[in-house]
Amino acid sequence: MKLLNYNMYKNLKYILTAFIAAVALLPAKAQVTTESPYSAYGLGNLRTSVFPGLRGMGGISAGVFKPDGYSMINVVNPATYSGINLTTIDIGVNGGFTGLKRGNESESRFNATLNHIALGIPVSRKSAFSFGLLPYSDLGYNYSNRSRIDTMNVDYIYAGEGSISKAYFGYGVQFGKYVRIGANLEYLFGNLSQTRSALFPDEPAVLPSRMQNKISIDGLNFSYGIQTEIPLSEESRITLGYSGSFNSNISAKKSYVLTQYTVDGDGVENPPLDTLQIIDNAKTDLKLPLEHNFGFSVQRDNKWMVGADFRMGQWSKFSLDNSNQGLQDSYGVSVGGQITPDITAVGGSLAGYLKRIDYRLGVRYDKTYLKLANNDIKDRAISVGFGFPLPSNNRLSFYKVNFTTELGRRGTTAANLVQETYLNIHLGFTLNDTWFRRFKFD
Repeated sequence: MKLLNYNMYKNLKYILTAFIAAVALLPAKAQVTTESPYSAYGLGNLRTSVFPGLRGMGGISAGVFKPDGYSMINVVNPATYSGINLTTIDIGVNGGFTGLKRGNESESRFNATLNHIALGIPVSRKSAFSFGLLPYSDLGYNYSNRSRIDTMNVDYIYAGEGSISKAYFGYGVQFGKYVRIGANLEYLFGNLSQTRSALFPDEPAVLPSRMQNKISIDGLNFSYGIQTEIPLSEESRITLGYSGSFNSNISAKKSYVLTQYTVDGDGVENPPLDTLQIIDNAKTDLKLPLEHNFGFSVQRDNKWMVGADFRMGQWSKFSLDNSNQGLQDSYGVSVGGQITPDITAVGGSLAGYLKRIDYRLGVRYDKTYLKLANNDIKDRAISVGFGFPLPSNNRLSFYKVNFTTELGRRGTTAANLVQETYLNIHLGFTLNDTWFRRFKFD
């Protein structure tokens, strides 16, 4: 007769608990995930869908397919889901130190958050589906600027907070020996809130004012991918890949409030005295850009892999509430690889374990969609990562901890702009198990 593996139910309980916790935590983290004045533009700081294992290789993803013996979840290219032959879960957290510099001023911040939770389940020997929850973008900044109106000094205070999350469901399948395709249905949701306050420090008779603008996003997007292989030998191959996303129109609502208020002698704000203008939950549109990601990798199975990605986004055609904010097309390049000295090394010695670790290195360059004061805002980073295999209590379960650290710089101090130097730490836990395996007994 046929029996389902009993451990499936026990493990699934833990996964569902973790998934519910992630749903509760991700929307609540909007105020702590970023501190960047550059997030004031577009949809904020865009968060890549690359998990820690691939981040250690500079974020290459389009042309990567099973760089080691583990089943992995590569959301960027859903064609890779066809390689998931064991039930796979990937949970990640990240933290980062960011230093901001403008002129002679500098400050530093630290933020940490749950990053993602994803599950992959094989359907057949050459197909699988995956679903999960991860961040899409986040907004977080607070800075001031002094200007003049006629003879009056005006202190403008800018602040923003919020995030957009992405829940996805995808399916990938392999045709023949060398062709794979896949697609994701993505649900984007979240709120972005921005305020601008105007204070008149030398004119107590002039009331301060505040403009509050909130965008609520709720809609569907689609992404897709394809891969093909060129075998070099029984153990070596070249993988070519492409992934992209549609320029979808997503429903959104906007709220706008313009108020005047007073400040007491201790600097504490009093409730608004007057509402000068208000718009409540008016319908508006969000048009996402068409994005492309091309990549390749060369590997010897379970030994080494090197690869590169080239990506581009048509952000000049982005629109939010009928405004583009002057965004430009973006492009970026990633190069990286990994080496595993001896995946079959046995024994409990430290030397044997060190041979089974994945060692990763990568670099990344992006010309972002921002051009401020006639300066392209660029983002450069180098990453180092490790994949630490963990022991399991049976031959049908495999565990790995992926650790990546990323050192980078974004922006410039030219034209009184802000330069960001960051050190990001990404930690992911990958589980491969046979929860849905059927056993036969005579």
